[in-house]
Amino acid sequence: MPDLRGGIRRSKRINDNQESPAALVPTARRGAASRGRGRGRRAMNQDDNGKLVGPAACGRGCTGLNLPVRQVVEKSAERLVAVEEEGSTSSLPERVQLGNSPVYKLDRKLGKGGFGQVYVGRRISGGTGCSGPDAFEVALKFEHRNGKGCSSGPPYEWQVYSTLNGCYGLPLVHYKGQLGDYYILVMDMLGPSLWDVWNSSNQMLTEEMVACIAVEAISILEQLHHKGFVHGDVKPENFLLGQPGTSNEKKLYLIDLGLASRWKETASGRHVDYDQKPDVFRGTVRYASVHAHLGRTGSRRDDLESLAYTLIFLLRGKLPWQGYIGENKGFLVCKKKMATSPEMLCYLCPPPFQQFLEIVTNMKFDEEPNYSKLISLFHNSIDFTSSIRPIQIDGAIKAGQKRGRSLAELEDGEQLKKKIRLGAPASQWISIYNSRTSMKQRYHYNVMDSRLYQHVEKGREDGLYISCVASSLNLWAIVMDAGTGFTAQVFELSPIFLHKEWIMEQWDKNFYITSVAGAGNGSALVVMSKGTPYTQQSYKVSDVFPFKWINKKWKEGFSVTSMTTAGSKWGIVMSRNAGYPSQVVPFQSNNTQLYDTATITYMFLFLLTRLLNLISSIQVREFIEDGRKDIGLHQQQLHRTKLHSYLVHPRENHKI
Repeated sequence: MPDLRGGIRRSKRINDNQESPAALVPTARRGAASRGRGRGRRAMNQDDNGKLVGPAACGRGCTGLNLPVRQVVEKSAERLVAVEEEGSTSSLPERVQLGNSPVYKLDRKLGKGGFGQVYVGRRISGGTGCSGPDAFEVALKFEHRNGKGCSSGPPYEWQVYSTLNGCYGLPLVHYKGQLGDYYILVMDMLGPSLWDVWNSSNQMLTEEMVACIAVEAISILEQLHHKGFVHGDVKPENFLLGQPGTSNEKKLYLIDLGLASRWKETASGRHVDYDQKPDVFRGTVRYASVHAHLGRTGSRRDDLESLAYTLIFLLRGKLPWQGYIGENKGFLVCKKKMATSPEMLCYLCPPPFQQFLEIVTNMKFDEEPNYSKLISLFHNSIDFTSSIRPIQIDGAIKAGQKRGRSLAELEDGEQLKKKIRLGAPASQWISIYNSRTSMKQRYHYNVMDSRLYQHVEKGREDGLYISCVASSLNLWAIVMDAGTGFTAQVFELSPIFLHKEWIMEQWDKNFYITSVAGAGNGSALVVMSKGTPYTQQSYKVSDVFPFKWINKKWKEGFSVTSMTTAGSKWGIVMSRNAGYPSQVVPFQSNNTQLYDTATITYMFLFLLTRLLNLISSIQVREFIEDGRKDIGLHQQQLHRTKLHSYLVHPRENHKI
């Protein structure tokens, strides 16, 4: 029995998207609110530089950061978005105990965002040290069960922490559970973020400090990537230092795993497949990679590109795309990033930062980063003879030793690849993507005659209608979705190619042909639906392509809406009120109708695409030839193949 598969896909609701001002890149959307240890989205504009008073961050030779941490953290909390959680009407519990955890009393608030709020939790009794499950103070993160990220149960971030807990550079989660209406995480307390440190240091950090941040951040990301995850929202606000006054006060931590995703499949260990959804943006506009702006599947290269922007921001104090406002901010920022070469962006920066940016922006989707090479770039910016550094880099040094070589032994290695981001206009492919109404779609392929009815009936029970059919090797492929606009549907699988009596009977009931497919054995699958825009329909079966008949019907106001073959026979369906301003077919200049296989196949796909666009399909998968060839149906132009000439139906005011 042939392989039988099915799939379901849901798209985002159209109301979740903003209209794109141009086809090149998607529009600006809100970057995802921070959902980590409580540092949610800041109320200040990400492109405005806020002011915090505090001593300068220490450079070379300094024994500590000496920041007024409570003041910094509390002021940071005041800048957090004051957005009430959706559906949150109950008050927070005054005391928290999850399972066998100690009892904590709520203290001061650390932050609040669209996905949750974070408080300091103080143990009622006992407690030793500043970290670990017995710490006197912990961070308590609350998310309401009716909140944005909890509609289907505990927050997604819980799953990620469960998988990664103990990973180098991530804060430890000691307890988690539900208390009343809230999901609660009990985590280690940490110190100020790199954004706080930068803001308290005249908004500029020393080269050595940023270099230390670079090597340690790369090491943290390497360990995260080794576990099969990408972070998805690398930025200064998501890098925190340890608690002041402890041995970890200069240790770097990465928080906020709410946007983390897998780059590696759990079962097979293979890299996830590439995809692109231009109406979906994940991250923070200022630091997001160009690939994230374009809706491409996240991979390791994206974390590293965001880290590059973070490092340059901390060193220079500003990025060229800051200051954009309005609904098209995301579009403008992405366009500026694409137009800014590494040389321009890293002007006046030490060479390692430009080299780092060039490497990560030239990485392929599934390429494994050379973390050792990236760390070695910053070697000359760090004083390895000193035991005191502004940021601990023990993780980077140990990682280098485990690979059998220290940072000092790393060589330049391979040559840089050809640069793909030059900051200048270039010829390139552009993806044109039209977001459509909310819909559900399902496909089946390699379906035998005996199983066809079963799949169609199951789809009908779920409110789906057939939008497309195809055949290969006498097996069927069907696409069903909920966005067709059809109100009723019938179909016939007949050994007779386009069974005339049955079709005419359905026409009398106001059904119109919406999909047809012929098999190699001469049988045909005809789908007829109510709810179409058609007002009249005609079809023709012929042993040769019925060019003259099509031309005649064009003059009568019909348009080709379906086309198929079975054996040596052609079947063409034409409809009135199809909504097409004009149509074309290829033909020889001497009017001799010679059609090769490629031309006929292309014409079939073109007309099928126009039909599917009309009935609001988002993307379907057809499987032809071997039953597995993937065809993405987007709006297509007719300029992909050179034709001898075109015949255009000569209607008034209709031009190609």
